[in-house]
Amino acid sequence: MPDRMILPKNFSPAISIVIPAKNEALNLEVILRELPPVHQVILVDGDSVDDTIETAMRVMPGIEIIRQTRTGKGNALACGFAAVTGDIVVMFDADGSADPAEIPSFVATLIAGADVAKGSRFRPGGGSEDITLFRRVGNLGLNALTNLMLGTHYTDLCYGYNAFWADILPELDLPDTSLPAHGDGRMHWGDGFEIETVLTCRMAAARLDVREVASIERLRIFGASNLNAISDGFRVLKTIITERDRVPAVARAAATTRIDIDHSAAITRIDVDHSASQIQLPARSA
Repeated sequence: MPDRMILPKNFSPAISIVIPAKNEALNLEVILRELPPVHQVILVDGDSVDDTIETAMRVMPGIEIIRQTRTGKGNALACGFAAVTGDIVVMFDADGSADPAEIPSFVATLIAGADVAKGSRFRPGGGSEDITLFRRVGNLGLNALTNLMLGTHYTDLCYGYNAFWADILPELDLPDTSLPAHGDGRMHWGDGFEIETVLTCRMAAARLDVREVASIERLRIFGASNLNAISDGFRVLKTIITERDRVPAVARAAATTRIDIDHSAAITRIDVDHSASQIQLPARSA
């Protein structure tokens, strides 16, 4: 990986936002207007039957539309990642749960030297308007198991609001988007909702510098979530066990995943003048 600490003082990274969506027309009407102007916004459509594509193109004429090659959120993200032309990738859900105002904090963490800025609802300053007590307890248990098995120190395993430098994509080894779907309906590993846990595990396996960023999960604006706490919990558990073999024993014993106790400390490492000019993303005009 490149040395993040030798970035030019006036370096302004090009940001690519990747948004997987299926039947999210009503939510896109709201969230696309909230996004700051960036280098690239990619919408990956999962065969929507509503006006998802039409709404996106009307609200944001410059948006790039991609149709995913198979099914599942993981495949949608992989298709979007393959089209990225920016320096930084931001994973952004279409349901309104991610707050665009937090993007500068993710970018600041990356500019400060991290390979990955991982959102966490359980860091000081984070939170969730949506998570139930049952899901919170389940996430706590799965998180503890992951840290034990991988030698990491994550506080939030099952959260998909993340940002990372585009040059780490080869390290993630995601399924080839050109592969045909299985004839029996089975998904390729990493194509489904397990993708967020897969990414977390592979970032640990690659010994990337991962730093958590406090994030507040908002309520979905319209529609109902497709998540199922029990079945998705078992899928996450299977993912942790499957992906564990990617992490060498020496890496688990001396994990290099680093999480800043105080995210503000990461921001203060940025040159003051540089921070003021590069981290404050301008608001999108109406």
